[in-house]
Amino acid sequence: MKRIAIIDDEKDIVDLASFYIEREGLKVDKYYTGDTFLNVIGSKKYDCIVLDLMLPNVDGLTILKTLKSREDTKSVPVIILTAKNSEGDMVLGLEMGANDYIPKPFSPRVLAAKVKAFLREARQTSIQAGDIAIDIANYLVYCKDRPAKLTPTEFRILRILVEGKDKVFSRAELLNEAFVHTVSPSERTIDVHIKSIRDKLGQCGRYIRTIRGVGYKFSVEQ
Repeated sequence: MKRIAIIDDEKDIVDLASFYIEREGLKVDKYYTGDTFLNVIGSKKYDCIVLDLMLPNVDGLTILKTLKSREDTKSVPVIILTAKNSEGDMVLGLEMGANDYIPKPFSPRVLAAKVKAFLREARQTSIQAGDIAIDIANYLVYCKDRPAKLTPTEFRILRILVEGKDKVFSRAELLNEAFVHTVSPSERTIDVHIKSIRDKLGQCGRYIRTIRGVGYKFSVEQ
């Protein structure tokens, strides 16, 4: 079972986030101070870490620096939690190697979706569907061996659709899973990105189907 660590000094937040993450079949370990988490680094292995920046005893940026300096933890995805007025610390955290951030107050469902997305990225190295090939490690997409230059956000949207082949995704679901480093984008943003993805994929763009009034799905069936 995949194991997640949540480090935050607000017990209500930790309990609520844990509830939604554990509903996805994941194990959660809870820490309320920075030093208690640092004490277990090296003895416990985590697949994803949710880290508050404002912590007692040892702050989140110090923990992040420690994680990214160790061979056994530097590749573990870290999602930082930050107050909306802490933009400077958030930017610093991303520059230090954090993989994503979520501003407080936040939706626990969005947090669980982001954790799942990072775990999914760690499991796979490539995806093939119809004439589309996705090289996950190198963020490359090919249609009939022709490269398609997608932005990171477009890449994430396409990957979500391909991995959920034949499943209909609402715009809200795509926003929750695909948009990192963006606060509350409009659902219409998805439509703009989908159009761009289709254009860049050329003939393979037909695989992305519009489900009127709902969202989008990826299907290779005619």
